[in-house]
Amino acid sequence: MTSTDSQTDAAPSSDERHDGEMSLMEHLADLRLRIIYSAAWFLIGCIIAWNFRETLFLFMKAPLQIGAESAEAATIHHKDLAEPFFVFLKITGVAGTFLALPGILYNVWKFIAPGLYKDEKRLAIPFVIMATGFFVGGAAFCYYLVLPFGYKVLLQFGADVSSPQLMMQEYFQITTKLLLGFGLIFELPVFSMFFSALGVITHRTLLKYWRFAMVGAFLMAAIFTPPDILTQLMMAGPLVILYGLSIAIAWFFTRRNARDTD
Repeated sequence: MTSTDSQTDAAPSSDERHDGEMSLMEHLADLRLRIIYSAAWFLIGCIIAWNFRETLFLFMKAPLQIGAESAEAATIHHKDLAEPFFVFLKITGVAGTFLALPGILYNVWKFIAPGLYKDEKRLAIPFVIMATGFFVGGAAFCYYLVLPFGYKVLLQFGADVSSPQLMMQEYFQITTKLLLGFGLIFELPVFSMFFSALGVITHRTLLKYWRFAMVGAFLMAAIFTPPDILTQLMMAGPLVILYGLSIAIAWFFTRRNARDTD
């Protein structure tokens, strides 16, 4: 067998790599289509969420009521007549994002799928399920554990000298930032699985930069959480644990890739 024949046999075929070469214009057309589909998922989610806007706000207010020592301390005000409308609109957007997340993630995968091997394309369903599950799990961890404790601590500061007057807009912003922040950091194992399965990173890469990861964990906690050390630790701690889980996941897929290569 000549060297040319051996090179031909070693090189993956176009069918093995992807279904066919796509031109730049085809990539742009596919990107536009995926954006339209994702926007449609988001719009459907928002329409559904708008019908439950008041229920959703009361749901977001529940951690404050748990953390507050009295009903008066958990009372929320608004400074003008338009504020409830805009807050409900934003709540609809956040809830719509949660509802549309599986569809959006699936369209993200469909956009990158043409450049993957056939066996890599099989990760689509696990990727969507895991990404959705970890995002919702992170938000749930924040909602049931971090928010009640964090709000209780914050309400106790200055309670002997003044009474807080909580505004609707400000409460929505801090609660949403925490929910989305925890949802995003819980995606770390999913991205580790995805990139290690593709061979982009290995567990050695993650181990090499673990010091930077620790600093980044506390930096993210300082950005996303209120300025109290306990709440920050409740974000930084899980992030450190998730980084360790990501190393384990990367190790598993690195060994699997090496075994498949052999």
